[in-house]
Amino acid sequence: QVQLVESGGGLVQPGGSLRLSCTASGGVHGAYAMGWFRQGPGKEREFVAAILWGGTSEKYADSVKDRFSISIDNSKNTGYLQMNGLNEDDTGVYYCAAGIWTSVMLGKPRSWGQGTQVTVTS
Repeated sequence: QVQLVESGGGLVQPGGSLRLSCTASGGVHGAYAMGWFRQGPGKEREFVAAILWGGTSEKYADSVKDRFSISIDNSKNTGYLQMNGLNEDDTGVYYCAAGIWTSVMLGKPRSWGQGTQVTVTS
């Protein structure tokens, strides 16, 4: 069972940046994907971005394309979500997820992290 630990959330002003990290332990391999999801206040959990653990494929939600960037450091078993140009609509709890690509894209990954809060406010 893959275990995921996120870090990097916080409070930021509109237009600011944050980088989230997700460190995986146990059973991660190249065919796995890492994804990021978020749940805003009063909203359902939604897909943000995903990347194959081998780093060969990426996908983004339209709402974050050109502002967010997902990456993997295989040497550290850690994935990152660089978030730039943040706005108040980006506020929410961000969850890291891992599983085969299809499961992540369907929002049904094998593993979830505990979540990290991102708050964008002036």
